[in-house]
Formats: sequence, structure tokens, C-alpha cells
Amino acid sequence: MKKIGGFKDSAAEKRYFAAYDRAMAECPEPGAVFNVETRHGTTRVYRYGDGPPIALLPGLMATSACYAPLLPALAERHTVYAIDTLGEAGGSVQRAPFKDIRDRASALDDVFESLGLSSLHLVGGSTGGWHTVNQAIHFPGRLASIGLLDATTVSAPFARKVFWYGLPASVLDSDRLWRRFVTWSAGEDILDQPAARLILAGIRSYRARVPFQVCPSEEALRSLEVPTLALFGGRSAVHDSAAAAVRLRSLLPHADVEILPDAGHYLYLRPEDRDLIIDRVIEWVA
Repeated sequence: MKKIGGFKDSAAEKRYFAAYDRAMAECPEPGAVFNVETRHGTTRVYRYGDGPPIALLPGLMATSACYAPLLPALAERHTVYAIDTLGEAGGSVQRAPFKDIRDRASALDDVFESLGLSSLHLVGGSTGGWHTVNQAIHFPGRLASIGLLDATTVSAPFARKVFWYGLPASVLDSDRLWRRFVTWSAGEDILDQPAARLILAGIRSYRARVPFQVCPSEEALRSLEVPTLALFGGRSAVHDSAAAAVRLRSLLPHADVEILPDAGHYLYLRPEDRDLIIDRVIEWVA
């Protein structure tokens, strides 16, 4: 890659950060906010709570705001670092291009080094799960474990319907089509929720310039030695979660893989699934 991501114009940036502030208002008040300088730009990190460190990586354009439902419980026992992904819309600002996917892991390793983090439990949802695995492949040294929440393009590709629904919405950019896409992917209409509106604002306002996200090779997945927890949504529409779970178990026999039968891709949308995920992550880290 030779280009860097950025907002389309100042008006789009202003609209985006109005949505960002509304979504972040759903989160607890952070104990600290960091703007961490890396070789590829500045990464925004929010710190909550106290205890063994957990870092959270969001899904595509979702930012730290997507973890608002999980933060209070996790921060009761852990120091939680919620990260806005560099190269996407959010509080992070890209200033140098990513040459390849290893560069993306390198940028995140810079963040952990700057914050003095080691023995870190890294948890990612959706495409954040892909980033988590990418980190474990290229820079595993600071990681105590990884957690994957319906991670996409790790052990199974996107379903074709992601493109059937997503392409018309992105080209025509109408609320009606985006509502159809979100309702299909989430299993219910959540587009009016601040976190969902923020994702849409990012898609509309920001031009990302990042290396294409592809499934890691079998060799790369087999090489992972870090303890792994993987939770999949049994009703996830964006990929075949059953096939993803089976393949991950076969490639990582040491991984703890579980399917939540009634959960969709937005794994902690339902309160009962949310409570289960919090318990499983806390037990896993302990």
C-alpha cells in the first residue's frame, strides 16, 4: 500500500465525530485516555479498571464504543485497554502506509510496547478477531492468551451474502439498504443504536487504505502456541460458524472452541449471551 486512510472531507469528519461522541457516551468514564505514537500513526486507547491487562480490538469501523456492554463487568477485575483500530475511522490517526498485514501487527506491537504491556490477554470481535490472530502470528511475545468473538476470516471466509447485501448498500448508500444489511447481519434491527450508527458513519465518512484481509494459511494457524479461546455465534449470518469452529479445532487442538447456539454475529447482543461471554473471558484469563 502507498496511501493512508482519512476522512473524505472536513464536513464528513465533523459528522463522524458527532456520532463517535454519542457512541462513546454509552461507555463508562475511562480512567485514562492515551494517544500512542507508533511508526504508522497515532493510536487511541482507553483504559478502564485495574488488574491483569486485557486489550480489546473492535470489529470493522466499530471503535472502542462497540465494547460498551462488556466494559463495566470486565473492568471490575481487569485493567481493560479498548483500542480504536489504526487505519480505520475513530480516534486513531494513520500517518504512514501499511505495507502488508505484518505492518498492522507491528503498529499494534508499538502500542503495547509504549504502554509497557506484557502477559497481555488480547480479545477481538469480528474483524478484531482477525487482528488478534494476526498479532499472535507475527508478534506473539507480549501475549498471554487470545480470545476470539465470532472472528471473521480466520478459519472460514465471509458468506457470499455479505457481498450480496453489502455491495448494493455501499454503492447506493441509502439508510433503507443499510438497515436491511444490519438487520440481516445482526438478526434484528439495531441500526438506531449509537454503536451501529457509528459504524455506518465510519463507512460513509472514511476512506480506509489497508492491506486486504484474508484467512491465514493453515501453516500459520497451526504455528500458534498462545492459549486460545474462540466463541462463535450459532446463528451468525456473516460466515458458516459451525464450519469455522470445526476447522479451528482441527488446526488448533489446544484451543477452547465453543458455539453459542442462539447468538448471532453480534455475539453479545442478547443479555444472556453477554453474561456468558463475560464469564467465559474472565474464567479464561484467570
